[in-house]
Parts: sequence; C-alpha cells; structure tokens
Amino acid sequence: MFMGEYQHSIDDKGRLIIPAKLRDSLGTTFILTRGLDQCLFVYPMNEWEALEQKLKALPMMKADARAFTRFFFSGASECEWDKQGRITIPSHLRGYAHLEKECMVIGVQNRVEIWSKDAWEQYVEKSESAFNEIAETLVDFNF
Repeated sequence: MFMGEYQHSIDDKGRLIIPAKLRDSLGTTFILTRGLDQCLFVYPMNEWEALEQKLKALPMMKADARAFTRFFFSGASECEWDKQGRITIPSHLRGYAHLEKECMVIGVQNRVEIWSKDAWEQYVEKSESAFNEIAETLVDFNF
C-alpha cells in the first residue's frame, strides 16, 4: 500500500525523485499516466494490469467509455528509474499536470500521485472542509 506525502523539485529535464519508500513498492518498471484532478497516476505493473482488465470490460459502444479509455491509455508510458532514483516525466504529462518546479508526490493506496505543489495545496484546502461530509456519505466508518 502506498501512503505519505513528499515534496520534491522537478528539474529542467523533467526528472523527479520518487521517495525510496514509494519507489521500492513500484518495482523496476511501472506505468505513468494522466490521472484525475490534473495530477499524474503512477502504477506498479500488477496494479496497471488489473486496471487494464477493468477498462477492457467497459462497453466500447458507449462514448464515455471510449473517451475515458483513450484519455487514460494515450497518456501512459512505461518508466524505469535512473541511478539517482528519479523518473523522467514526458513533456505532455508535465504540461497536463502543470508540473514546473515544486511537486508533491503522494501515496494513495494502490498508486502514487504526482501533483504540482500549488494544485495539491488548493485541493487539500478545498477538500478539508468537506472531509467529514464526504466520509459520512461514502461508508459508515468507525474511526
């Protein structure tokens, strides 16, 4: 399981350090793609393959299914680590997520997400006020 929040800088060549705690669970090769909320999703291969099977099961006669599948797969690229534990984020993905300098790398259960620092801070600020209501509508949790 991926968890935690880490701040790192992306360099001019699009290279970003992923923390060792997250890197170990991602494996030697993994998939980087467009995520929701204008962040990037990073999946270990086993999670990507499970997601791929779910997306294959979507009804291709429905325009929404085709659009989502196109969006998700067209942005995907297989990645590996360099010797410093960095990944190189392709320019089209940097543009999608507005990654310029300061980034947030967060663990979210079965994936890692990469956000611009500004977008992440705005998202957290907006979501914090609704956190209790969201929790109540999703599941009856006993914290």
